[in-house]
Amino acid sequence: MNLEQARFNMIEQQVRTWDVLDSRVLDVMREVPREDFVPARHRKLAFSDLRLPLGHDQYMMKPIEQGRLLQGLQLEGDERLLEVGTGTGYLTACLAQLAGQVTSIEIQPALADQAAQQLNAMQVSEVELKQGDVLQAEFNDHAFDVILVTASAAQVPECFAQWLRMGGRLLIALGQSPAMQAVLLTRATDQRWMTESLFDTDIPRLIGAEDAPTFEF
Repeated sequence: MNLEQARFNMIEQQVRTWDVLDSRVLDVMREVPREDFVPARHRKLAFSDLRLPLGHDQYMMKPIEQGRLLQGLQLEGDERLLEVGTGTGYLTACLAQLAGQVTSIEIQPALADQAAQQLNAMQVSEVELKQGDVLQAEFNDHAFDVILVTASAAQVPECFAQWLRMGGRLLIALGQSPAMQAVLLTRATDQRWMTESLFDTDIPRLIGAEDAPTFEF
């Protein structure tokens, strides 16, 4: 496989054509070696328009989905960001170049270990990795400027609202399979949220989300 040609095709024929036009996002997706974050058995599919199984009922998103998430966050480079669901660490590595400081949490120990090894090997800085259940995690109120949830929920868990500062942004997939929406919620005041629907999707549930206290926005 010609990796650079495959990477070019992924960007130009998949990601860009799905309305991902932010030059910073496209540059990061060119620079971060996606093939190094794909399970070895699927390495030849690293640049394909496919979700790749990771085990534990988890999947690596398609490049177009990851591009839309990165663009939808509207990062400026100085944000404190929480990523819920580290997975292989590919998005984490991209986020580390686009945000100021990234905290990423993964519930599956095997995935957390693999992501940590790869991120360390690439000397990715400005990332704090945690292994555990985000719904049981303890972060300070208003600790983050941006929260990205790489899983879905019927409603937004209340803890995410508590952790988000005023003016902060939360990106999460909401709804029921197969008709979900990736939604960007911006906290205008304590009680008022602005909502922007980004794209249709259908991704696995955040583990434990159905039992977690939720909030209305």
